[in-house]
Amino acid sequence: MPFITVSDEVAKKSFTQVENKFITKYLPVLEPLSVKVYLYSLYIYQCGNVHYTIDDMAQTLGLTSDDVKNYFEYLEELELVSVTSLSPFEIKILDAENVYGTPKKFKPEKYSDFTKSVQNIIKGRMISTNEFREYFCLLEDYGFEQNALLMIINYCVNLKGDDIKAAYIKKVAKSFADEGVTTAKKVDQKLAAYTSSTPALIRLFTAAGIKKQPDIDDDRLYKKWTGELGFDENAVIAVAKQFKAKNCEKLDNALLELYKNRKFDVKEIEDYCKNKNSVYSLTIEIAKSLGVYMQDSTPYVENYVNVWCNYGYSFESIKTLANYCFRHGKNSFEDMDGLLQKMYDEGTVDEYSVTAYIEKQSADDRLLKELLTACGLTRKVIDWDRESLKRWRGWNFDDKMLSEAAKISAGKSNPLAYMNGILSSWKNEGVYSPDKITSKASPASPDRTATKAEIERHYYDLRHAAEAKAEKALNTATADEIYGNIRKQLNELSIQIAFAEVEGGNKSVELEKQIYELDLKADERLKELCIDKADFTPNYSCKKCNDTGYLPDGTTCDCLKKFISTLKI
Repeated sequence: MPFITVSDEVAKKSFTQVENKFITKYLPVLEPLSVKVYLYSLYIYQCGNVHYTIDDMAQTLGLTSDDVKNYFEYLEELELVSVTSLSPFEIKILDAENVYGTPKKFKPEKYSDFTKSVQNIIKGRMISTNEFREYFCLLEDYGFEQNALLMIINYCVNLKGDDIKAAYIKKVAKSFADEGVTTAKKVDQKLAAYTSSTPALIRLFTAAGIKKQPDIDDDRLYKKWTGELGFDENAVIAVAKQFKAKNCEKLDNALLELYKNRKFDVKEIEDYCKNKNSVYSLTIEIAKSLGVYMQDSTPYVENYVNVWCNYGYSFESIKTLANYCFRHGKNSFEDMDGLLQKMYDEGTVDEYSVTAYIEKQSADDRLLKELLTACGLTRKVIDWDRESLKRWRGWNFDDKMLSEAAKISAGKSNPLAYMNGILSSWKNEGVYSPDKITSKASPASPDRTATKAEIERHYYDLRHAAEAKAEKALNTATADEIYGNIRKQLNELSIQIAFAEVEGGNKSVELEKQIYELDLKADERLKELCIDKADFTPNYSCKKCNDTGYLPDGTTCDCLKKFISTLKI
């Protein structure tokens, strides 16, 4: 018969899970009330009670709030919990580390001299049995020599004072052990190396107004800044002043920002900080020009505008390019970045070359508009047209020849595709001036039939126009923060409902209800924005084949037959 059994009623009830390692390692040695606090913390977390406070726990357990805090600090020393916030008081439960089976037994006589030395170092308070146990674990589990650990404890006490927490000593000791520094000789060398950078840290802290003594973590960061990142001492001090960094964590973030933007010299750093507000203002202007809503401009500054400025683009050039992008349908920071990356690769950076580029693009668009009109088309110029113009000029055709080809293509089912065929024919026959154009030079003959390439270009053009229009309508809607968030929720719910249907049960019914309610909200928002939801779906010119030329069963669509017949002259 087992030592412990439970009734069937107990077996059916809910339970609070506790790590076995807690029971084997900590339960036999912890103060009884701290066990009570720890177990009740597990219970509260596993019940999902997110509104429970330390005052609630104190009242439930018949303790004061200060008592509960003290027990949590005691548990923190043993690394069972971590105090993450003092106001409001919050803790994180950690795993019970490093033990399997029964807890370790330490012979007091083995460490009698060590314990006396530790107590002589930490004179301001009595060291508990459990704290000594943690130091014994460091000696045995990490292989520290006793004198090495005493040197670390002495260093920590000199740095923090007699009220130092055991958790801090353990943190420092483990960082030494991670580097293989466990002997007295190696600890002495490491502390000596740290001492060598202490004067620089003191100068930095004095200049920045940081009111604390440098510690081992500060030393690690300082060596990162001056070694890995490449900043000199004067630059680090300048950054601390410019960013008003009152602690090393904030200073580290500032230096990483400057490292990313390649600002290392003191003057560069000062200029960057002076211009920083201007860059944020510029980003807001760009967003307005593009018609983009920004909830927080910081990501746009870091990922786009700072990068453009570092390329050498002036504020005025960037503003000019933002207006150009808006006029040409590039209505996002990502689209604008694509243009600037292309221009940067081509060496178009200074204001003169940027202006020349825009003037050339505008002139090309005016020519394309004239060619479209000559072809009998009234739509706007799109990127496909610009790529075609670039290709035709690569074939050595001037504007007059392009105009002649456009006139001949007028009235065709797909004028631009037909125009492309004409120019290709002229190129192959060496026709590069209007006086050499003959009927023979035309790609169309009385019995000519559309080639596969012409058919593909024709239907690509139709599909692209319809799909681009639908995509633009959707992008305009999702740029709105409210509608964009609703779309995001709908996408997440669609994924959840797919899994729910596989698993079975009633969860999918609830998800469908949520989707229905969100759909209604989305439709209401679109009405407020004066956007037609139907515009999100491509409006193909042929509803039978969706501008592919072929029906679902693979047979030829009537629109394809009609297109082929229009090419016969």
